[in-house]
Amino acid sequence: MSKLAPYRRPYWNTQPEYLFPRYASTVKRAPAQPLVVLPHTLTEVTAPVFGGDDVKPGDSDLTRQHKGEPLGERIVVSGRVLDENSKPVPNVLIEIWQANAAGRYNHRVDQHDAPIDPNFTGAGRVLTDAEGRYRFMTIRPGEYPWRNHYNAWRPAHIHFSLFGRGFLQRLITQMYFPGDPLLDYDPMFTCIADEKARRRLISDFDWETTLPEYALGYRFDVVLRGRDETPMENRR
Repeated sequence: MSKLAPYRRPYWNTQPEYLFPRYASTVKRAPAQPLVVLPHTLTEVTAPVFGGDDVKPGDSDLTRQHKGEPLGERIVVSGRVLDENSKPVPNVLIEIWQANAAGRYNHRVDQHDAPIDPNFTGAGRVLTDAEGRYRFMTIRPGEYPWRNHYNAWRPAHIHFSLFGRGFLQRLITQMYFPGDPLLDYDPMFTCIADEKARRRLISDFDWETTLPEYALGYRFDVVLRGRDETPMENRR
């Protein structure tokens, strides 16, 4: 049996490794050969077009989606989507999903021994404005075990999905929080070889967006291309 040779991206070294043995599932799913780019049809790369009829104003407030208040610390997560020249990218559909304050997802496959919050679904979406800005109101997620290795815990994080003008123009990443002691032990975070690129996944505390007596603010900018691009999952 030949030894599995990881396929390495030739692009700035800012992206996660496909094969990172400490992240156990990558051993089975990492490609052994260079990826093959398949031709796409016009429909695949140009549709759907997202607009106001698709995204409602309240979709970005995860704390107001149910009759009651969710448990946990309220936070504001905001930032900008930028290209490689620091120019804003408007009309990007951003979707987020996350665990609740106890570290459990509102999903049937999550078997973590933690309570489900009936007032927190953990998903929201928004379109970036003309300056590439976005804003979410949510709850700070809790850490949770994930059985990758002995006593493995995921740091608190929020998943981000960014769509362009079509379903094939999609990027997925994760936002972490400053000062989290679990980051250095997490192979999903440390599989990014470049330290500066890893640190771009950590949000910054933002005093300007902090709401007095209500919610702390965190800033998380996403750069789509170039030397300063944000590390992404499942990059084609």
